[in-house]
Amino acid sequence: MSTPAENLTDQFLIAMPDLADGMFQRAVIYLFRHDENGAAGLIINSPSELRFDQLLRDIRLPPLKPLARPEQPVLMGGPVHPELGFVLHHGHGPWTSTLNSSDALAVTHSRDVLDAISQGSGPAQFLVSLGYAGWMPGQLEQELADNVWLTAPASQRVMFELPYEQRWEAALSELGLDWRLLSHEVGHA
Repeated sequence: MSTPAENLTDQFLIAMPDLADGMFQRAVIYLFRHDENGAAGLIINSPSELRFDQLLRDIRLPPLKPLARPEQPVLMGGPVHPELGFVLHHGHGPWTSTLNSSDALAVTHSRDVLDAISQGSGPAQFLVSLGYAGWMPGQLEQELADNVWLTAPASQRVMFELPYEQRWEAALSELGLDWRLLSHEVGHA
């Protein structure tokens, strides 16, 4: 099997304004893997009702030190395996089940990173999500050809500093685009 024409690992997928799918409407997805086996990413702007401190209590990891942001919501990372947790974090560490998606960012799918955070020794910047978004080989490329998504370099400012409801428009703005001027028909004759 061949590799994708352009590797989009460590990129954002930004939903086009007219994408009406409930989970993906105005979604910003951080792609942590894109290769010959398909693609996987986490929606970074879809908070759930579950707070991070409650998640830690639910999995019996009471914080040993005060959490910096206990009220931080757990994100709905995507429709694939919504029962599984993923931590998108700045910096690489000694945790198991970690995929380094760039020199600065990684996604960990093991309890030890949550344990480190609860003890005050985990990554300072992180997002916790349940589930992920996934694409079979060629599926994402077809969606890109169909103008479902825009791609952009991932921005840690958008990921970690902005309120969730501002991330979609900010990701578009980083491309120099005004969402009101975008058309689904761009690029098609």
